[in-house]
Amino acid sequence: MANEQLVIGHDFNNGGGRYWIELDAGSAELTYRNRGDGVIVIDHTFVPPEARGGKIAQKLVERAAEDARKSGLKIVPQCPYVNLLFKRRADLNELRAD
Repeated sequence: MANEQLVIGHDFNNGGGRYWIELDAGSAELTYRNRGDGVIVIDHTFVPPEARGGKIAQKLVERAAEDARKSGLKIVPQCPYVNLLFKRRADLNELRAD
């Protein structure tokens, strides 16, 4: 599946939320919780094994970062994958919460 064809869904409540993409191999997801004080904590990403290597998790992180930026939020990248992306990309790392 080409990245430009991916449809990313988003569920949100005051306690946190979930971004997801439905794939032939199953659901890919990123979950987060609202820490308060204008900060969200991204605590989990998952991509079905058959769909790995296609930058699916990266697309989920980019969408979460875009939404956080629009809302004036900072991010704690608790998930190891998200933390690695934040270290590699200045455009994401600027959203890192103290």
